[in-house]
Amino acid sequence: MTEKSRSRGRRAARLCLALFFALPLVSLLQPARAALPDEIQVYIDDLNDPGRWSLQEHINTTFAGDTDPDYPGESLANHGVRLTSEFAYGLTRDLEAGAYLPVVIESSGDVRLAGFKLRLKWVPVKPAEDGAGIFAGLNGELSQVQYRYDDNRRGFELRPILGWRDPTWLFAVNPVLEFALQGPDAHRSPDFAPSFKVARTVAPGIAAGVEYYADLGPLSNFEPASEQQHTLYVAIDIDRKPWNINFGVGRGLTSSTDRWTVKMIIDIPLGS
Repeated sequence: MTEKSRSRGRRAARLCLALFFALPLVSLLQPARAALPDEIQVYIDDLNDPGRWSLQEHINTTFAGDTDPDYPGESLANHGVRLTSEFAYGLTRDLEAGAYLPVVIESSGDVRLAGFKLRLKWVPVKPAEDGAGIFAGLNGELSQVQYRYDDNRRGFELRPILGWRDPTWLFAVNPVLEFALQGPDAHRSPDFAPSFKVARTVAPGIAAGVEYYADLGPLSNFEPASEQQHTLYVAIDIDRKPWNINFGVGRGLTSSTDRWTVKMIIDIPLGS
């Protein structure tokens, strides 16, 4: 590939990035309360190399969850299983595209394709692979799901990625904003759903720590504390390249949060 072709590719990637992350402006700042817990993950600075494909399988189940629907016809997470395949492709050194196919096994045993999601992840600031330093970026995710999993159906998630890591410690925070592109909550500002992760390497290729996920409600007027969602996970990361596994057990901390959830993310190698 010539330098001229590479330059065109970089310009096209930047244009796609700008258009994708401008979607919340088109939505007129409508919120989207996440109702489908298909991906329970704190984003860090990992990206595929340009031209490389990857596959992650997200698996989670709720042993003891909320039994009070937020709207008529809502399918609750209680006793259900979510299986989500996430395909990702490296576009440039700093930019990665991804697509999700979430499948739900409901408590009744019915298996349903919940919808689809598309994302772009941009991380221009990051340390060397085995080095130490800060990382920063942005992830945008466009979703279309069935009404039974989200009454807003179409949404956009804007996820800043901030953190610091070295060979022993990892600190990461994602102050997420959730927008709706359609739905009943057009009068509210976007939902604020922050998450963070702290992990320490305890053995070669093994890190242990905690992950925290919250949904505080509309950014302009948070929900009462008892109606907010707060979940704390004890998590372990196992790195056996090219295979990687994240496993966690989560405990809900408020009455509006599912009480016990178990999750696993498996990196499956594709190609060389």
